[in-house]
Amino acid sequence: MTSRQVPRKQDARHDALPQLPPTAWAVLGLLSFPGERTGYELKKWADSSLRFFYWSPALSQIYAELRRLETLGYVTSTRSGPEEPRAKRRYAITGAGRGALAAWADGEEDAGPPVLKHPLVLRVWLGHLADPARLAERVADHVVRTQAALDDVREAMRRAEGVTEWAHPQVALRWAERQHLAELELARAMLADLDRLAPPGTRGQLPYGAPTDE
Repeated sequence: MTSRQVPRKQDARHDALPQLPPTAWAVLGLLSFPGERTGYELKKWADSSLRFFYWSPALSQIYAELRRLETLGYVTSTRSGPEEPRAKRRYAITGAGRGALAAWADGEEDAGPPVLKHPLVLRVWLGHLADPARLAERVADHVVRTQAALDDVREAMRRAEGVTEWAHPQVALRWAERQHLAELELARAMLADLDRLAPPGTRGQLPYGAPTDE
């Protein structure tokens, strides 16, 4: 240990935590911000936030995790009154849930490396078996799709701007913006690499839909 490294105190709260999947903690995290929310509202929020750096669980998985969390006493739920045309169940985090979430978020164990599964790069890896033009089109489509995702990230950043309770989600969204910009650069570089492999006479012809600038 260097002179600058300070050992952290062992937190007994973390030792008592149940073994939950990260998705359960993510759902509980969505409830850690002010207000009560339905499962559908949690799904919408996950789609506009979590999916940019983790993933957005299916609605059925969100409800399954909410049931598990409620059994543990980490969330509570109430049904809407008869004045609403359709009954809804709204969920809120409990004190025990907030404490457990804080212990997990501040836990001793390493968060671990990111898991990268890039189906497009797998296709390119097998490019010796693919039609060159079709392969380039796939990469070009990925450029367009990534640009659209970047636009979504920036819209989420716009909505979160200035909201004090969302200061840390804003940091995550800024990371997501930089990650999507890097993905655009990588995809365009891949198109250039594929172009250099193209047969003579066909080089320099980017497939339709591959923008050359941001």
